[in-house]
Amino acid sequence: MTVQQLMQALASLPASATVLLEGDSGLSPLGCLQWLPGVGGQPDEVLLQPDMTPD
Repeated sequence: MTVQQLMQALASLPASATVLLEGDSGLSPLGCLQWLPGVGGQPDEVLLQPDMTPD
């Protein structure tokens, strides 16, 4: 999925909805995202990271 596709999908959802990430230990809220520039001909990537704040 590209950033453009993600933005289009998110735009159709309620603006107040929480974004959750599914992982091995269940669901976690989205904490941040990180842009990783492509090197050696590889495409740029965006890494979605969970919120690691203890419950």
